[in-house]
Amino acid sequence: MAKFLSALMAGVLLATPVGAAAAPQDDLARVIADHWAWYLRNSPVFATSIGVRDYDAEIGDYSLAQADRQAAEAAAFLQRLDAIPDARLDAAGRTNKAVLSRMLRETVDGNRFPQRQVLFTSYYNPVQSVAGMADNLPFQSARDYESYLTRLAKFPAQMAEVIAISRAAATGGLAQPCVTLGGFEQSVSGVIVDDPAQSRIYEPFTRTRPADVSEAAWRNLQGRARALITEQLQPSFAGFASFFRDEYLPRCRQNVGVSSTPEGAAYYAFRVAAETTTDMSPQAIHELGLSEVARIRAQMETVAREAGFAGRAAFVEQLRTDARYYATTPEQLLAAAAWQAKRIDGLMPRFFGRLPRLPYGVRAIPAETAEGTTTAYYGPGSPPSGIAGTYYVNTSKLPQRPLYELPALTAHEAVPGHHHQIALQQELDLPDFRRYAAGFTAFVEGWGLYAERVGEDMGLYTTPAEKMGRLSYEMWRACRLVVDTGIHAFGWDKDRAVAFMADNTALSAANIDAEVNRYISWPGQALGYKVGEIRIRELRARAEQALGPRFDIRGFHDAVLEQGAVPLDVLEGQVDAWITSRRAAE
Repeated sequence: MAKFLSALMAGVLLATPVGAAAAPQDDLARVIADHWAWYLRNSPVFATSIGVRDYDAEIGDYSLAQADRQAAEAAAFLQRLDAIPDARLDAAGRTNKAVLSRMLRETVDGNRFPQRQVLFTSYYNPVQSVAGMADNLPFQSARDYESYLTRLAKFPAQMAEVIAISRAAATGGLAQPCVTLGGFEQSVSGVIVDDPAQSRIYEPFTRTRPADVSEAAWRNLQGRARALITEQLQPSFAGFASFFRDEYLPRCRQNVGVSSTPEGAAYYAFRVAAETTTDMSPQAIHELGLSEVARIRAQMETVAREAGFAGRAAFVEQLRTDARYYATTPEQLLAAAAWQAKRIDGLMPRFFGRLPRLPYGVRAIPAETAEGTTTAYYGPGSPPSGIAGTYYVNTSKLPQRPLYELPALTAHEAVPGHHHQIALQQELDLPDFRRYAAGFTAFVEGWGLYAERVGEDMGLYTTPAEKMGRLSYEMWRACRLVVDTGIHAFGWDKDRAVAFMADNTALSAANIDAEVNRYISWPGQALGYKVGEIRIRELRARAEQALGPRFDIRGFHDAVLEQGAVPLDVLEGQVDAWITSRRAAE
């Protein structure tokens, strides 16, 4: 691959035209190869994480000029794809073309909106990106450590670019809403420590010394790292924190909906389409959400009465206040999450014919972001770089992290949810851009939510509290359809969104606040979960009805996952083809 990328950098492959006499399959293969090399060049840290070492000294470019270049180049790739007739491609080629076309169109269309200047949310920011960069990189040789130091040294210049863009965005009415920014400064200043050896950034230098590094050279690398953190990185972090406090925060928006920003309504429509991979309108999604909320609420009432309570509200109140449902130490919560993970691991072969080789671990969410972020998330691993997947658990605010939610939470973030789907995708016989870069929210998060429901098939929910926890999690995602569209299309404020979530879910106040902040600062992303899960459930019902007693749950799950993350219309065709093949085999 290194020689291939070197050829690209010399300008050879991007200049290769789609030949008029060439076979369409060959034309498509050239576009895919050229695009992947281009993608890696523009995503250098990601490239290293999957074993491509051509760009080990680079960290990427946040500039608007670079965004314009990438959009123009993506448009050129689209022109080449559009010239290839679908009718002359095989089924795999048509799928590859459809997936790549959607990815490229989102790049082109997204760059047209002024919201491209918004470079951070309540969920992520550039400082956290550099603080966690080592989690996705290999550290097995002197070269790995040298490239890491080279990259870190380039961060202050990148941070200066982020500040300049964010200053212009805030001045132009594109600052994040004030109500979402309460814990943001802590997520930046919390990375600054008195002892550089205690920094998250320094962690790779606490590991076992690589075999090709002498003790003297190792001490030198460690010293350079401490100096870099103290003299360059932490002053840069402090500068960003000062900018945020003194310039950005005074310009924060009072109105929470993105539709109130320049071109905001059109931008939200773009985000809805991108995150759901459908043509559903905000109104249709809002109404779907209300319908799902009513359905799930009725199920919650049934579970509450079966548990001996007068109704859902009384049971939820007991779940929120009874100390037995909560861990008292971070270690206890992590241990409970790890136990759930291993419990589900043992059930996986009964429900999936193909299992990924890559393992996963359980870790606490970094302290400086924990209080303002979600209850858990998944970090993908990398087989080429020797990195396992990671199930991150939020160990802050323990009185609001109920243990009865762990079966559903673990099913979503670890297995059979994100780890299973993403690690398996990395092993599939697909073009690299689909194995590593395709990540449609409606599919990935729709699968994660569907995985919680698979927990019912697995028998994970054995107590009324755990059953209510599963329903509360489903309700949480149904509420997102109502709240996200309510905020960004129908003028809801944060208080109304919080009240709706509190009235309909069993989530704690801390979780609700963090989640609503996320929906406000990251428009549309939360819609993909329930839209995707509903489609997967519909496809399962279709398969069960068509195949009757010959329906095979392991085969169905493998069929859904066998092409990696795809748009929902592609998934539908995929499952229909599986049904047809099963019928033909009878």
